[in-house]
Amino acid sequence: MRPWRAAAPRTGRLVVAAIAAWSLLTGAGCPKKPTAPAVKRSQTSTMPDSADQMAFGTRQVLTNKGVSNGELLSDTTYFYDDGTRIEMRRVSGTFYTTQGLKDGVLTAKAATYNTRLQRLEARGDVVVVREDGKRFSSQQLVFDQVRNQFFSDSAFVLNEPKREHSGIGFESDPKLNNFRCLRSCKIIATVQVPTR
Repeated sequence: MRPWRAAAPRTGRLVVAAIAAWSLLTGAGCPKKPTAPAVKRSQTSTMPDSADQMAFGTRQVLTNKGVSNGELLSDTTYFYDDGTRIEMRRVSGTFYTTQGLKDGVLTAKAATYNTRLQRLEARGDVVVVREDGKRFSSQQLVFDQVRNQFFSDSAFVLNEPKREHSGIGFESDPKLNNFRCLRSCKIIATVQVPTR
């Protein structure tokens, strides 16, 4: 007489086969979701958590060949790339003549100062008020210390005591005397008509 032996359960193998078949059928019927492309991380990140240093209530002195051209005050400052790129929030700047006299004041929501290029780019409600009565406003303004030049490719308005310039893009000296508008230029001026 043979010893009693239970038959090998076939239900376990059937369940595994059924699950595999089900996953193949449901996967084949559904369209594949497109995978999002990998986001490249910018080399020049402006995220506060990637800053080398962060400071509050800072003062930056702008110099050219050892002579002070002005100073920048900012509410919050982030230093990147070993201190060669400085990102500032709530910026107020004062510019000086070569004799050290106050020449004008700049205010902006944000600014970037590149110490290698000696270039300041102000952004967001940029306003420059000069001592001679000129008032410049735009959403972006670049001051290149090496070339000693203001320029922008954004829309601007320049108010002078007797006329108003507006347009898109400009180049100028810091005194806003040699001013050249690039596109959509318009000048409004008061003209006295002689009377008899």
